[in-house]
Amino acid sequence: MVRAVLRVLGFELKGLASVGLWVARRRHGVPAGATAVTYAKEQAFTLWLMLFAMAVETVVVDLLLVATGVPDWVRFTVLIADVYGLLFGVMLAAACVTRPHVITANELRIRYGAYFDLRVPRDRIASVRTSRNDNESSMVSIKDGHLRVAVGSRTNVTVELTGPVAVVRPLGRRAETTTIRFFADNPETVVTALRSEAALHS
Repeated sequence: MVRAVLRVLGFELKGLASVGLWVARRRHGVPAGATAVTYAKEQAFTLWLMLFAMAVETVVVDLLLVATGVPDWVRFTVLIADVYGLLFGVMLAAACVTRPHVITANELRIRYGAYFDLRVPRDRIASVRTSRNDNESSMVSIKDGHLRVAVGSRTNVTVELTGPVAVVRPLGRRAETTTIRFFADNPETVVTALRSEAALHS
């Protein structure tokens, strides 16, 4: 329980840091010469629509609470909760934009915002291909050695490994995977980059 709480606090700090990176138009963990692969465009419209609705709701609810004369402590408690919800949405958007997937000569790094980060050594990748699935059940899931990192319930890249790779789930539980499905805005970029690196090292 304590470890899970500490991980959640870590997510919050990384989210706040991501807002700063977003404002500065910088990205986290993308070294020179690496290929950055975005995945945030798929959820951008839905996320910003949700934030707009939350902002309108925050104003309307606050006005209603003032009009009905509820105690100030109730009003401010609700207002703080609503503002935190807005901040959480902004942190999620910023983290997804500033923490893309990354492909280097040595590894494939698969991420989802501040919540998931998996490094796969290049020499553990047996094959890569595009393969669309629109019915993923959760953001990060693993079953029978198959890892899925979805955006908007979608994945479109499949990576087969030569052997199991250790995975740390968002709340700290560990597992192993031999197949990874994840989402990229441009899946062909992933396939081209990984196959090009394979050719260079063959």
